[in-house]
Amino acid sequence: MNFSVLLNNVMAEAFEKAGYDRTYGKVSVSNRPDLCEYQCNGAMAAAKAYHKAPIQIAEDVVRNLEGNAVFETAEAVKPGFINMNISTAFLQSYCNEMAVKDHFGMEFPEKKTIIVDYGGPNVAKPLHIGHLRSAIIGESIKRILKYMGHETIGDTHLGDWGLQIGLIIEELKERKPELPYFDPSFTGAYPEEAPFTISELEAIYPAASAKSKVDADFAERAHDNTLKLQGGDPACRAIWQHIINVSVNDLKKNYENLNVSFELWKAESDAQPYIPDMIQSFKDQGIAYVSDGALVVDVAEDTDKTEIPPCLVVKSDGASLYATTDLATIIWRMNDYHPDQMIYLADKRQDLHYTQFFRVARKAHMVEEDTRLNFIGFGTMNGKDGKPFKTRAGGVMRLEALISDINDAVYEKMKERYDESELDEKTVKQVGLAAIKYGDLSNQATKDYNFDIDRFASFEGNTGPYILYTIVRIKSILRRTEITDAFAPTFNADASGNACLKALMKNLCGFADMVENAAEELAPHKICSYIYQLSDAFNGFYHDTQILKEEDTEKKNLYLSVLVLTKSVLETCIDLLGFEAPERM
Repeated sequence: MNFSVLLNNVMAEAFEKAGYDRTYGKVSVSNRPDLCEYQCNGAMAAAKAYHKAPIQIAEDVVRNLEGNAVFETAEAVKPGFINMNISTAFLQSYCNEMAVKDHFGMEFPEKKTIIVDYGGPNVAKPLHIGHLRSAIIGESIKRILKYMGHETIGDTHLGDWGLQIGLIIEELKERKPELPYFDPSFTGAYPEEAPFTISELEAIYPAASAKSKVDADFAERAHDNTLKLQGGDPACRAIWQHIINVSVNDLKKNYENLNVSFELWKAESDAQPYIPDMIQSFKDQGIAYVSDGALVVDVAEDTDKTEIPPCLVVKSDGASLYATTDLATIIWRMNDYHPDQMIYLADKRQDLHYTQFFRVARKAHMVEEDTRLNFIGFGTMNGKDGKPFKTRAGGVMRLEALISDINDAVYEKMKERYDESELDEKTVKQVGLAAIKYGDLSNQATKDYNFDIDRFASFEGNTGPYILYTIVRIKSILRRTEITDAFAPTFNADASGNACLKALMKNLCGFADMVENAAEELAPHKICSYIYQLSDAFNGFYHDTQILKEEDTEKKNLYLSVLVLTKSVLETCIDLLGFEAPERM
């Protein structure tokens, strides 16, 4: 049972035994830790219903808490508060249960199938910092939901079907006209090897895009190539497949550097076969109509506080849009996976787009009534100056360049603490990834934040390296003992009087509540907040207690058991955030 649920149950029973409704028995962490650890204000709310003074109700309830094993002390305080301190022995018992049970004893809700759409890169383009938040937040949310027992499916949803493909084809034709794709008389099989490398491909697209802005004929030919591609032209399809293969191989490498993975590598093109029937369905249901030559669906609702314009599903020239593709994607996802929930991550400035196509999906009965559709709109990642993050030259920074910069910063920080001979590339990368991910995820997703490499790479304060250092410190202590994998945790020794140990155990007991809350609210920042507090609690205990020098065997085993549990909880949490701790640092 989650720690908060257990405390609430004990308090609810005390209210019930005293003759009051048990719903008043809600326990919360005290907002006056100088007075008590937990509090209940239920007597204040019950006073009106029972026509009694709050302090009388509080005193009645406290009498029914006497002898309870959970609370060490319980006191009624005017005008009607109930102040409580938790029993250290009870904390030890709860930690013991966590230590010996799978998932620390958590009970999971009914298993659901959840698709997380958190990729969104376009083929033929390198990943840049604009892709960072989607990948990091999405990966963490997927891991959290998977930990909660759900079947989670991550989909990168590649952009591979728009004008950029036509532009690449036309630019490639100008650069390499001798290729068989551009010979109308060619009848053989097209080459299996791509006619370009990823570096060449990444140079071709910006050149083609720039040319299309000044050369109307080039732009028209690129548009024609796009239509040919979507119409099934073999040569265009062959080049397009090369673009996909080369791009995906490079994307997988870059995502791997972020410890991000996808179960599905689907793309906009995968949704195309569903579009004609979907559009016809909209017409048959009478929800789509023609406006200025385009096909639209009204999605405004009476409760809207701002104007929500109709959703454009087919342009006046017959072309599809992002909304069209996203709607068709819902169809194949429902057909193939029957998800209970679909979660989308993108810049919060795209909120209108998601509002519109979610409403079309429900209006057209494309999803079940109880299918959850969530949009997580994340804020902007800015530089230290609060402006959009750029390279020194003022351009958009590539993701691999950002990772390189943070690794360099981490290396310099580590040189201040360790001899260079002790530093290895793997450890630097692990710490660098923790700095990036924790620096991002510790912020609420919807808020903008400043990406400060120096601060994020610091080993002090609320940072990824500080969390890793705490874990490595525990590993170091455990290596100096004879603890093996067969170590049986024991929490029986008298721990009264050790305030730092009690604070650490209280933090450990909050694990299940925290993960459940993070999963429900799709909020990885709650995990960051928890492990920062847990790390601080551990370091307070470490500095206050002579762990290895303790002569009392039972107490020493208690200390080591708490260390093992703390390490396990911290490692579980950073795995949910998408990074891991080195053995030494």
